[in-house]
Amino acid sequence: MALTPWRAPTATGPVQADVRLPGSKSMMARALVLGALSDGPTMIRSPLRSRDSDLMAAALKSLGTRIESASDVEWTIEPDRLSGPADIDVGLAGTVMRFMPPVAALAVGAVTFDGDSRARQRPLGPLLGGLRAIGVRIDAAPRGDGGGLPLTVHGDGRVAGGELRIDASASSQFVSGLLLAGARFDRGVVVRHSGPPVPSAPHLRMTVAMTRAAGAAVDNSTPDVWAVEPGKLVGRTWEIEPDLSGAAPFLAAALVTGGEVRVPGWPRETTQPGDQLRDLLTRMGGTATHTPHGLVVRGTGAVRGIDASLADVSELTMVIAALAALADSPSRLTGIGHVRGHETDRLAALARELDRLGARVTELSDGLAIEPKPLHGAVFQTYDDHRMAHAAAVIGLAVPGVELSDVACTSKTMPDFPALWTRMVVG
Repeated sequence: MALTPWRAPTATGPVQADVRLPGSKSMMARALVLGALSDGPTMIRSPLRSRDSDLMAAALKSLGTRIESASDVEWTIEPDRLSGPADIDVGLAGTVMRFMPPVAALAVGAVTFDGDSRARQRPLGPLLGGLRAIGVRIDAAPRGDGGGLPLTVHGDGRVAGGELRIDASASSQFVSGLLLAGARFDRGVVVRHSGPPVPSAPHLRMTVAMTRAAGAAVDNSTPDVWAVEPGKLVGRTWEIEPDLSGAAPFLAAALVTGGEVRVPGWPRETTQPGDQLRDLLTRMGGTATHTPHGLVVRGTGAVRGIDASLADVSELTMVIAALAALADSPSRLTGIGHVRGHETDRLAALARELDRLGARVTELSDGLAIEPKPLHGAVFQTYDDHRMAHAAAVIGLAVPGVELSDVACTSKTMPDFPALWTRMVVG
């Protein structure tokens, strides 16, 4: 993908905007997988069209699932017998590389996986080890953590299933991938986590809730143990919620500029971890009000530093760090050591780029300590990471001359980000 440099617009006054968000990447990925594994048709309303969702749909299609995705309003999924051979491009999508190997194990034939160069460095070994423990044959590139991309899953149309133990402290997606497919295994699956705490617990709760809604019996009553009974999954209609984590840079703009940003359709109840933005932005000096029409966030133009664990909401790290660099007091962000294994080493990348702009950032074992200093413009490297691009855009609101090395990476979840952002800032 060609790089697209972009100068972040600087706000000349308080922003006033209604921001309509694309659908949740997390819900979309799970709905696609559950639909492909169901016994009947599935409909997805308000689908997310993005690089990650297109990669997931392409992966499922390559195994025989019929997906009609021409409409931006509604997608339909017609499940069919899963079969290879197939080549799956995971891009840089953690959901594709971790949700699809258990699905491929249910197919007949060889299914190969590879992706972007950084994808080969992302942790995958615990999932592969778990699949091998329940009878799946996998050839994978050797790595110290148990293997990674490129890899080939050799499926024979069924998975024995049963009980397995993995260390999911690097990614909750290891567990989610097994749970989404577990009902289709002959004996279901029981996943036991052994190791440091599993990050991003809200994403696991989303997996459990959606898998149950598709007809599976899921027991998560014992800490660090998830059990899915064997059985059928049923096709249904999924209404994809707005991507609440994707709202982070837009809502942060209200704090930075002393403005008001409104997000229509913000759900009253949700399993999305992005809902924690309401509390985090309030602690950093804004107000967040839930109205019948959605969420309204207002700022004063002053941003407060924060001491917070972001273990459950690590995808918010980049925008919160950007706000911390603009704050009037130091911040300490912890519980996010696992983001070193995301699209890039996000802690090292943030420290490097915020330092480049003039902030003083110290890497911790599981986070960052950020001391605000006068900032100046510079080229902000985005590392093919959409959330690094969001962080740079937020800083650019208050600091002229911030240029993103590449804004095209935002297409991972929000293809229209540059236009949406510019429209909000300059009208």
